[in-house]
Amino acid sequence: MANIFHIIPKDDWLSAEKHGIYSPDSLRKEGFIHCSQTDQILDVANSLYRNRKDLLLLRIYRPDIKPEIKDEPPLEAPLSGLIFPHIYGDLNLDAVDKVLEFPCQENGKFSLPPDLLS
Repeated sequence: MANIFHIIPKDDWLSAEKHGIYSPDSLRKEGFIHCSQTDQILDVANSLYRNRKDLLLLRIYRPDIKPEIKDEPPLEAPLSGLIFPHIYGDLNLDAVDKVLEFPCQENGKFSLPPDLLS
């Protein structure tokens, strides 16, 4: 699939735009930026970000990403059978082809933005 996705607090995205590059804490702590495939977005959002109303969803065009990308299991569940895309370096912002509002619903859970793939 050509697109991968990253959930990001709105303030972090505004900072990335100001500096021209995205370099989150996970890159320093774990060595990569966590991303998801389309069918993984809701599981990630609902397990890690419940009740958050300050989030955006970045749609990233994979061929435009400059750092190495590895598709691999999550560190916390290496035998889960799940495979996530991880970006091993600062994300170049020109690879982000869409920024979508991604607030939780009233029940604290998330649903996919209707214009996610358009």
